Amino acid sequence: MGYVHAAVELSNPRLPLLEAVETQALADRGALMLCIPAALAQQLQLTQESEREVSVADGRSIRVPYVGPVKVSCQGRLCFVGALVLGDDVLLGAVPMEDMDLTINPSRQRLEPDPRSPDIPHALVKTLNAQTPESSRPKPKRKPGVLAGRIKLPSPEELMAPLDDQELEAFEGSTEPQT
Repeated sequence: MGYVHAAVELSNPRLPLLEAVETQALADRGALMLCIPAALAQQLQLTQESEREVSVADGRSIRVPYVGPVKVSCQGRLCFVGALVLGDDVLLGAVPMEDMDLTINPSRQRLEPDPRSPDIPHALVKTLNAQTPESSRPKPKRKPGVLAGRIKLPSPEELMAPLDDQELEAFEGSTEPQT
């Protein structure tokens, strides 16, 4: 079974003084997005950001308003998503469930935090090299003649300082035409 009903709280983060709405949602991992009825979008005073074309269960494609952002809270976890304005009930799809790290427990017939991360939502992301621990970074391929490491650039003061005799000889020697 890929769906259950769950209590959710929806609010408009752009209007924090506006009261949140507590409602029942159909949590369905076969759906992707958060879908809300038009009356709920109006109650939360959500802004239409664009339109989306969606495929519905009977195979038709229809255009619907895309509103947001929506703050979704469930099981002590939260996320911020856009919502499709569609249908008569709230539908909690896979995207907000994944963002909150919630899973459907078919034996208990309820939505609950992933048992592998019961205290805080877990996300699987690709790390950037700057954040990768030194031991797991791939070794850079060196080009011939290029030194590994960082190059120290001179400060503006060092650039403006007059050359000493040794530097002047090296500079003049490097500009002579080679035969």
